[in-house]
Amino acid sequence: MVLLGALVNGICIIAGAAIGLFFTNIPERYKETVMHGIGLAVILIGMQMAFSSENIVIVLLSLLTGAIIGEAAHLEEKLNNFGYWIESKFTTKGETSVAQGFITASLVFVIGAMAVIGGLDSGLRGDHEVLITKAFIDGFVALVLTTTMGIGVIFSVIPVVLYEGGIALLSTQIDRWIPQAFLDGFIVEMTATGGLLIVAIGLNLLKLINIRVANLLPALVTVGIIYYIYGLIV
Repeated sequence: MVLLGALVNGICIIAGAAIGLFFTNIPERYKETVMHGIGLAVILIGMQMAFSSENIVIVLLSLLTGAIIGEAAHLEEKLNNFGYWIESKFTTKGETSVAQGFITASLVFVIGAMAVIGGLDSGLRGDHEVLITKAFIDGFVALVLTTTMGIGVIFSVIPVVLYEGGIALLSTQIDRWIPQAFLDGFIVEMTATGGLLIVAIGLNLLKLINIRVANLLPALVTVGIIYYIYGLIV
């Protein structure tokens, strides 16, 4: 079953978030410190990914073009509006922001090499090991995030399953028109680009700066185009 890995990932996120809901009433100072710890861990994960780049020029150009496209399309605003719509349906005045939990968790779970590589493995080889491994990691992260951000985290399962499932379905045909060498190089640079976006998420969690990460998401697409053009030139 091509979608098995994505579905398991979604189930683990729901389970982790559901367990985390039992720990939301802890004192605010504990939540703040835990969130700082999460932010630092997220930055570390992002930096490890970012350092995998073999050509920083590709990463830089991907971020620049991605930012232009994202700002023109108002992706951050649209994602926020979707989160606020969910929030209006599931919270009452004074509750933790569902939008914040949904957006943060969605970006943490979707951005990264494991989602892409796992989706490709599921579609190309029917191997779900990477996504199932990611599922257990995401389940634990969902638990921790939910203790500080509330029920909004559970709704991140929607973009996660759609994203990973879409990659899995697409990859069943991808080897017919994309050479393996190109795919390997693309994944390396996309991992590095995604790593910098994860660093930005960590900085936002620490409230050191407010980076519109969603408006940078097109960089994960433009990196493929730039990698291809760069290969033709060099």
